[in-house]
Amino acid sequence: MNRRDALSRVALILGGTVVGANAFLEGCTPSDKKTSDTNPAFAPDDIAYLDEVAETIIPATNTPGAKAAKVGAFMTVMVNDCYTEDDQKIFKAGMQKLDEASRQKNSKSFMDSSPDQRKALLTDIDKEAKEYAKTAKSDDPKHYFRMMKELTLLGYFTSEPGATQALRYVPVPGKYEGCIDYKKGDRAWAL
Repeated sequence: MNRRDALSRVALILGGTVVGANAFLEGCTPSDKKTSDTNPAFAPDDIAYLDEVAETIIPATNTPGAKAAKVGAFMTVMVNDCYTEDDQKIFKAGMQKLDEASRQKNSKSFMDSSPDQRKALLTDIDKEAKEYAKTAKSDDPKHYFRMMKELTLLGYFTSEPGATQALRYVPVPGKYEGCIDYKKGDRAWAL
């Protein structure tokens, strides 16, 4: 075996270790709950609701939006499999709080609100979440909207439409280029 083969195998082994270690350290475990079509943790209506929240955060423009990337379904998997029970409760209660806020502000549910009304509502809630983060202590629970926003960004930019159409993507890189000129308006690179 030559040096190049040895280094590539070691890199593969270490890379797998690092990826696996991240999931281990973050506490992401398979859900012990049995989910099925008869008793899901999230109903299909919840997934559609989360798709609309995500689409409001990352709307379709000249690139697909979060709904095209099926971010709502991604959020439910992450909440069920990777969040603690306390964070799951905060997230699910946050879905209800968001709908209640929409009813108070727009006199209709979030799903029945127009895209402009949804955007205005989420902008207000985002400001609220930022203020909460400024005053929150390290042991305080997370704000539900921050969870939704983080999952939206993670789900979108790791999806095929997000990585290949919203970001620049090279499926099999050729050579290493340590310094690439940036042109104003260029998209970021997907990893």
